[in-house]
Amino acid sequence: MEYYFRTRLKGSIILTPSFHRNIVLQRDKTLYKFIWVQKGKLTLEVDHIQIVLNEDEILPLTPIHHIVLRKIEGDYLALLFNSNFYCIYGHDNEVSCNGFLFNGTSNVMRLQLSAQQSAVLHEITDKFAGEYHIKDNLQEEMLRILLKRFIITCTRIAREKFLISNEKEKSFDIIRQFYVLVDNHFREKKMVQEYADMLHRSPKTLTNLFSAYQLPSPLRIIHERLEAEAKRLLLYSSKNAKEIADILGFEDLSAFSRFFKNMTGESISEYRKRENGKN
Repeated sequence: MEYYFRTRLKGSIILTPSFHRNIVLQRDKTLYKFIWVQKGKLTLEVDHIQIVLNEDEILPLTPIHHIVLRKIEGDYLALLFNSNFYCIYGHDNEVSCNGFLFNGTSNVMRLQLSAQQSAVLHEITDKFAGEYHIKDNLQEEMLRILLKRFIITCTRIAREKFLISNEKEKSFDIIRQFYVLVDNHFREKKMVQEYADMLHRSPKTLTNLFSAYQLPSPLRIIHERLEAEAKRLLLYSSKNAKEIADILGFEDLSAFSRFFKNMTGESISEYRKRENGKN
């Protein structure tokens, strides 16, 4: 059964086992998403990259990720919400997921749940379903509290994945801030030094920090964010390569073409032709 709650200020939160059949939700470009496979497996594409999720795996996605569910071999649950219902930017001190669970690259985070973690999230979603039937002036805030619990639980699971202890939390926050800054400024800022200045750190300190967590280098993350946006514009817009080069802040088309070829190993036209030919 699908549960849908909408506030007077256009906030939305949805719990559904059939996102793949709801065209309206699929076309809504404001929704953050948790896709949770509860039984069997699910084959989907995120920004044209195929991913197979197995039982008790969760995929967090931002509104800018393009998602297509290709094959359902079991049961899954999608928890969807928009910023009008709960703003992860404005409430980052509460859930600490911005730039961590949610960022704009196409290298999305997969969370594998233990039996205990799965039970905790099942308890939260069961309460979601029960709360939808209670129609009073406290319902909205209770749903928001349950959403926060779900996000915090997923954040903790992700922290365990990266072995982030209490002692390391402060240093990892710098990494989260870096991802957020890149999401906000990648079009006009393409050098690590520019982000290091905003974070009051040296480029070497950032590089060492990312290496300690076995993450790509800061420069690689900037380039991957540019690559992801370039691919989205090439595949999901009618803009030509020159227009996209301008949008992404490249000096000219040739600079954009060189960057794209270095990142992907193929030309812009080859990529667009190959990916569009899959549909």
